[in-house]
Amino acid sequence: MRIGILAAEPGGAQALGKLADQLRRAADDGFASFWLANIFGLDALTALAVAGSQVPGIELGTAVVPTYPRHPAVLAQQALTAALAAGPGRLTLGIGLSHKIVIEDMYGYSFDRPARHMREYLSVLLPLLDGTAVSVDGSTLSAHIGLSVPRAGRVPVLLAALAPRMLALAGQQTDGTVLWMTGPATVRDYVVPAISAAASAAGRPSPRIVCSLPVCVTGDPAAARASADKELAIYGQLPSYRAMLDREGAAGPGDVAIVGDEDAVAAQIAELADAGVTDFTAAQFAHGPDRERTRNLLKTLIAAS
Repeated sequence: MRIGILAAEPGGAQALGKLADQLRRAADDGFASFWLANIFGLDALTALAVAGSQVPGIELGTAVVPTYPRHPAVLAQQALTAALAAGPGRLTLGIGLSHKIVIEDMYGYSFDRPARHMREYLSVLLPLLDGTAVSVDGSTLSAHIGLSVPRAGRVPVLLAALAPRMLALAGQQTDGTVLWMTGPATVRDYVVPAISAAASAAGRPSPRIVCSLPVCVTGDPAAARASADKELAIYGQLPSYRAMLDREGAAGPGDVAIVGDEDAVAAQIAELADAGVTDFTAAQFAHGPDRERTRNLLKTLIAAS
């Protein structure tokens, strides 16, 4: 299992410089990958193109870019351009539906028929990323276009997938999935069997399972879990994540956070590997001395892998 890290969202006028500093440290510390969410701060693809052009080697991933606000041809064009800036074979494009509260209430788009939307979205996005023009007339979108962006190797696509139809789609058409707020039992008993069966039936390779969870090495696990419940409360309320927490038997985000001393956290990360996770992405939420303690353990695990 490869170990990556989820970027902390930088703010201020120097946000891109701060992100490049995070990326440089992640590369120096031996992390296999560096992932950036695309929520309300920096545009993830643009930011990774800028930072990645300054720091070579380490894989760059979006976790994830929402599909509804971007036509798939526009996203393909942007992703190919970002990949060109970063260098061959470095960019992985994670995409997802986002949530009804974001797409309808904030952007003003309809969140109707999300599975059909994603199927039609991929029918445009994937060929364009591979250099093939498309002619698609769907019920949620249409496209009659080709792109001339120079290509710096293939751009793999991962689909944020939690519902059964989305996991099937991820296995059938993409390189794997990106997970959040999904604990080890749910990964082992639900996610891995569903996406792997879909990939096998479609004659595709075994999918990547990129699992991101909050991590904190600490002497006070109860306080850390309480902190995760408070800081990440929204993820216990959004329906898709709530469903995963319920599957895990978790009351809130704190119950799936990876917390404890060095041995306890190492054991919990190893449990993810046993569950079928191919890439663990650490979302550090530790504060004070626990932050460096968490980083040091992750570096130790990387060195030992």
